[in-house]
Amino acid sequence: MYLSVKSFFDKFISAVALVVLSPVLLVIAIAIKINSPGSVLFKQGRVGKNGKAFAMYKFRSMVQDAEKQGTGLFNYEGDPRVTKVGRFLRDTSLDELPQLFNVVKGDMSIIGPRPSVTYELGDYETLNNRYKKRFLVLPGITGLAQVSGRNDVDWDEKINYDNKYVDLLKKDGLKTDLAIIIKTLLVVLKKQDIYENKNNQNINDEDAAKLAAEEVIRKAHERDKGDVLNGRYQ
Repeated sequence: MYLSVKSFFDKFISAVALVVLSPVLLVIAIAIKINSPGSVLFKQGRVGKNGKAFAMYKFRSMVQDAEKQGTGLFNYEGDPRVTKVGRFLRDTSLDELPQLFNVVKGDMSIIGPRPSVTYELGDYETLNNRYKKRFLVLPGITGLAQVSGRNDVDWDEKINYDNKYVDLLKKDGLKTDLAIIIKTLLVVLKKQDIYENKNNQNINDEDAAKLAAEEVIRKAHERDKGDVLNGRYQ
């Protein structure tokens, strides 16, 4: 019952927010265009509920085609790809506002696991059960993992939080979502955990990002007890 109500209110609230915030969206768009050459919006392929791919929108906070440069998907503090306006947008999380369009379209929810980039976890079909569980619900603009450490926790920890959210949504969805909304506001105001941490401070950012990306995919596809019991590996 709550999931149906959640979907309706997600879309209604997002549509109203887009109208109310339209002057802010316009100002941000103009600032991005003046500050850095390239598109105003950053569109990226993400994986949603049940593995369905969709295009997620954000305000562009980096130089054009940044994900093909430097540390790729990883963003460490002092990243030269982040523009002056982009740094402000990231610090205030205003770069996430265009995802309200994704919510209205039905690709996302306001609260839910953050959607992974299409290639970030490797092939969706061969993900182990633990990593796949988070895709049972719509991804969100913010979620339990984001208010429990944001970029200060690695993917393996995020999976634990995301899976916990899936379970909580079934038992006490409204209370859980309201708590996450309140905690999200506090995290944004405190500007907490905006940048990712390097696992090894003795290597350069590019090598650290490469090793981290390989480790994420390895863990996402390694056998776990649930996979063996369900006969996924023979």
